[in-house]
Formats: sequence, structure tokens, C-alpha cells
Amino acid sequence: MPDPDGGFTRLWDAHYDDVLRYAARRIDHETARDIAAETFLVAWRRRGDIPPDRPFPWLLNVARNVLANEMRGRRRRLRLWDRLRGDGPRAPAADMASGLAEGGRIAAALGRLSARDREVLRLVGWDGLDARDAATAAGCSVKTFSVRLHRARRRLTAALADIDARTETDARTETDARPEADARPQTDARPQTDTGRPAPAAPLQRSPQV
Repeated sequence: MPDPDGGFTRLWDAHYDDVLRYAARRIDHETARDIAAETFLVAWRRRGDIPPDRPFPWLLNVARNVLANEMRGRRRRLRLWDRLRGDGPRAPAADMASGLAEGGRIAAALGRLSARDREVLRLVGWDGLDARDAATAAGCSVKTFSVRLHRARRRLTAALADIDARTETDARTETDARPEADARPQTDARPQTDTGRPAPAAPLQRSPQV
């Protein structure tokens, strides 16, 4: 007897790990597992809409929407908690994928870009999608995605150039400050004689023999 759900089982086996990695690059791993599970739950309910020739970018588009809902829910819960405690507004939780790479040159440059620019670059650079599949995942046309990718790459290049220039300037400033510190006159801590010269060091005292 043929398995009527065999196609969905193969879809799970082929792409679950990829969807999980997609989510884990953007949020903590525990929540990423929930995102992946919810994505395939949506896929099960809408399995008639899954394109048979290119299911993976379709799944990533679903995962992107599930992740966006999760982040909106987190922000709502934070605002509610802040109101209950009487605190002021709190900054949204940082993206876990960026946190993992914090301090890196690329991460610093990505941090200067908009969320849409970062997502466009991640779909191509991290998830390895071509323009067509990335456009499906992003929920836009290939032409629109290509324009977004071109602009995001241009902004990333400008951010990297600015970071490199600042790093070089800071290094030059530190190097210039070093000779000034080395040129300071060294003082002799030994007592001075009447002639102004340092007094000779006192001879070592030999302990008496018993």
C-alpha cells in the first residue's frame, strides 16, 4: 500500500536540517528548533502549495514569516513585562547569528546595515541561494531581489572601508604616541651628592660568622 504522505516525509528528510540551520543563524538554537517545527507544520497544512521543483526556497519563505512572528511576539512580551514592572521601553533582543560573530570585521559592518540588507546578504552568503531561490525566500521578484542585493553589497563595501579607515587611524595614533612616552627622561632614584652626581651604591654588608 503506497504511503500517501511519503512525499512530505521525503521533504522533511531532505530539508529539515537546512531550515533549522537557517533559523539558528538568526535566533537561539532552542527557539530555532521551534521555528523549524512550525515551518513544517505550515508546510503540512499547505502541502498542496509547495512547488515540487523548488521546495526549499518556499520553506525558507515560510520560516522567515514564522521567525518574524516570533520576534514580534517577543517584543510584545517585553513591552508588557516592562509595563508591569513600570520600566521604560527596552531594546529588542539582539540577533543570535550576529551575536555569535560579534567583534568580527564582517559582523561589525553588517551591524551598520538595515535588517533588510542583512537578510539579503545572508540568504546569498550564508544560505547559499541563487537570486531566484533567494527571491522566493524573501517573498519578492527576482528583479527586486537583484536590486536589493546590489545595493546591500554596495553598502557593505562602504561600511567595511569605513571600519578599515578607522582601524588604520587608531593604529597610527597609537604608534605616534609611543615615541613621546619613550622619550621621557629617566630619573635616577639614588641619592645625589653635593656635585649633583648620584652617590655610589652602598657595599654589601657581610653577616658576622658564628
